[in-house]
Amino acid sequence: MRYFRLPDLGEGLADADIVEWHVKAGDTVAVDQLLLSVETAKAIVELPSPCAGVVSHCFGEPGDTVNTGEPLVEFVQDGSSALASREDNGSVVGEMPVARERSDDHFVIGKGGPGISADRVRVTPSVRALARRLNVDIQQVSGSGPHGRITADDVEKAGRLDQQLGQGERLTGVRKSMARTMAQAHAQVVPVTLFDEADVSHWDAGEDVSIRLVQAIAAGCVAVPDLNGWFHGDEQHQQMTRRLISQIDLGIAVDTPQGLFVPVLRDVGSRSADDLRAGLDRLKADVRKRTIPPQEMQGATITLSNYGAIAGRYGTPVVVPPTMAILGAGRVLEKPLCAMGELFAGKVLPLSLTFDHRAVTGGEASRFLAAVITDLQKEPDLIDR
Repeated sequence: MRYFRLPDLGEGLADADIVEWHVKAGDTVAVDQLLLSVETAKAIVELPSPCAGVVSHCFGEPGDTVNTGEPLVEFVQDGSSALASREDNGSVVGEMPVARERSDDHFVIGKGGPGISADRVRVTPSVRALARRLNVDIQQVSGSGPHGRITADDVEKAGRLDQQLGQGERLTGVRKSMARTMAQAHAQVVPVTLFDEADVSHWDAGEDVSIRLVQAIAAGCVAVPDLNGWFHGDEQHQQMTRRLISQIDLGIAVDTPQGLFVPVLRDVGSRSADDLRAGLDRLKADVRKRTIPPQEMQGATITLSNYGAIAGRYGTPVVVPPTMAILGAGRVLEKPLCAMGELFAGKVLPLSLTFDHRAVTGGEASRFLAAVITDLQKEPDLIDR
């Protein structure tokens, strides 16, 4: 017997959810024949067979989570095969290109911990049978017994909730990724948020708000480079490092029906407005088609969340490690302003800057926000790009 295991689908992707099987036990398959489709936090990936043979068993059902390296298919092989050699590199989907040094950050926004298969749930056979009788998904039950063991009371409580409120939605793919990333950020980052606004009364009605924000963040990073980079903190062992990075690779939050993605717009400090707009449009299109390569979701040095394009004035955007800062932008508002002692009807852009206070001081964050505001308040013809 030989096994085809879930390959490494890219940096930072520890598991995947089964979407659809294209074979079943007893099927004879050829090399590169499609076996199944899986969903990661970043894409739908189709997995081909690394060998010719007969499928003797398929592990898992649609919706199940499988960790990298765990078996997916058991083969009875027809003679020799390239399986062993192709298993050695851990992947059957090709080598994933890796950009310059980066961490396993990006979200999209994490998974809620490694996937838990049914045989890893702490539960006795009788309680598992009770769960089946009550139609309770045992993997969605939190155990209150010793060492997290699921008890009959836990299952019965879950069954009552299902009857009263309907079954809960099991998080998969992007939403599970977001849950894990947010939990990680909450556990690791010491966040502080500064609020201010930029006077944008001089902006034309058709001003490209997103690109102005991108350019303003680039200007802020030039003026105060202390927020552009990565911070790695291991408080338990008293090991902390801050890495400031000259190139500005901006993560930009993109809202989709599947959840939140954060693709990375590279080297924003040296690109023209037209080039930035073309690059941003391409990233958004790839995200919505779920065809964006994993490497395009990794390596951000600072982040932008332009939630004001939908609604909202101020917020407390979440810093995702190892980045140190995220700028949130609300919707442009009309409000009375004062200049030269006289009131006038103006427009302001609300801004919320969250920074990791382990790595960034209040003074550095304030100066960065001031530089962003100064850039946003420039007249269009005075912007030197």
